[in-house]
Amino acid sequence: MTSGGPGPDGEPEPAGEQILRPADRRTLEQYLSHLRIERGLSSNTLDAYRRDLTRYLADLARRDVDPTAADPQQLGAWLQSVRTGADGGSPLSAASAARSLAAVRGLHSFLDAERVSTTGDPSRLVPSPTLPKRLPHPLSIDQVETLIDAAGRPGTGRDATERALRDRALLEVLYGLGARISEATGLDVDDIDPQERAAVLRGKGDKHRVLPVGRFALAALEAYLTRGRPTLAARGSGSPAVFLGSRGTRLTRQAAWQVVRRAAEEAELMDLAEPISPHTLRHSYATHLLHGGADVRSVQELLGHASVTTTQLYTQVTVDTLRETHASAHPRAQ
Repeated sequence: MTSGGPGPDGEPEPAGEQILRPADRRTLEQYLSHLRIERGLSSNTLDAYRRDLTRYLADLARRDVDPTAADPQQLGAWLQSVRTGADGGSPLSAASAARSLAAVRGLHSFLDAERVSTTGDPSRLVPSPTLPKRLPHPLSIDQVETLIDAAGRPGTGRDATERALRDRALLEVLYGLGARISEATGLDVDDIDPQERAAVLRGKGDKHRVLPVGRFALAALEAYLTRGRPTLAARGSGSPAVFLGSRGTRLTRQAAWQVVRRAAEEAELMDLAEPISPHTLRHSYATHLLHGGADVRSVQELLGHASVTTTQLYTQVTVDTLRETHASAHPRAQ
């Protein structure tokens, strides 16, 4: 989906925002304010809600439908249009369409609770797209080590050594703590306690969890904090962030993604079944814990999952791996 013109803060507006009616804009801002204040959602999550809801409200505006009077048939028509791109945006996969529908459901639930909807909550009668069952593809332990080693090799240019120390520490945190990319980039220096070998991660909804830091991750962090970060920090204005960019400010999520991508290229791991991303390291962390004998409930706590159902996805990966091993090794398994 393409972006619109500049918004009030200079950033591009989400596509379709220019045609929103004034009443729809007010509804959108009221709901986003509710999510920010009442539910404590992060700015990244709020941005995603804004994009999805802007596309939805723009489609309703083109159909001359008021969101407070929308019915299930109109929601179904919108859902079909975003799947095919008939609304003028990029076609969405089943997973992306389901995410958009979740945002729309939240909006209609809010309008219903505020008693401004004339049709109740029509989204309850709209089924979610059927999602294909996708299991994560973890890296092997050897592949993880190759990736981290590649990240720690200095390149060329200014601060090559400092950036290599930072990049290795970043990947050690992503894999050694199972951190989400936002949790890693949100890490502050005071969140790390070397004596206790522990770190505080801020997860979704500003939930905190204290995690053990293994010796490899701790060594990489100490090397970066003592020999790499001071050079980068000298260019900034005192950011508390652990991971800094070339200007001394907090490393962005996008820049952290590029660190992982460059390491994958350097390690020649670009031809795998799925592209390597920061979340690949989180998948690998969980899978390797289960392979090592950790129980599902402990892994749930370490990952910060609200429901054990999410964590149980990794147990299926483990069972599949054992099945492959059994099939290839046992004489009567064929």
